Amino acid sequence: MFYLIRMPRLLKKLYPAYTWDIPGREKILYLSFDDGPHPVATPFVLDTLQKFGAKATFFCIGKNVIANPELYRRLINEGHRVGNHTQNHLNGWKTPAGQYLQNVRDAAGAIDSHLFRPPYGRITRLQAAGLASMPVPFKIIMWDVLSGDFDRKISGKRCASHVISKARKGSIIVFHDSEKAFERMSFALPEILHHFCGLGYRFETIPR
Repeated sequence: MFYLIRMPRLLKKLYPAYTWDIPGREKILYLSFDDGPHPVATPFVLDTLQKFGAKATFFCIGKNVIANPELYRRLINEGHRVGNHTQNHLNGWKTPAGQYLQNVRDAAGAIDSHLFRPPYGRITRLQAAGLASMPVPFKIIMWDVLSGDFDRKISGKRCASHVISKARKGSIIVFHDSEKAFERMSFALPEILHHFCGLGYRFETIPR
């Protein structure tokens, strides 16, 4: 499985309308979690973030919000931010634009946010243009650092190393609050929080 841990500058320049990171002088990092809420993974993430006084942004799948409404409310009540991750985790490269946009609108019925992250990071220019032309445009959020917690071939320690070695001020970091990623995420998340908090970093939500 090939994927980039750190997104290259050239790719960011090719798609400047997307948010890849949030540069600044302060020691701030932006944790994000995709694919939840999940009845086991999401409570673990929330409890861990609370221990470190950290905030994060959760890109939720609409069907999972409908299945776990109490967890969705907890995310918001504890000061985290939510984003739209489609209703059914669609791959934009394999889905017609009209169907894709309707799926985002379906998810918006359960997710009160105009932050959007395309599943797998795959979205076409036509789909992106459709999101931008909605009555309240969606802001497409990508990432700077990928933990790799979805990769069953690596360890949680390796995931932590990816983030610790590549993140810098303003980085948007991707984890997953999902069953598939839980073993690696549950090891790596406390490690990176301990590391960066010890260096004086804060973890904040991605701005609207």
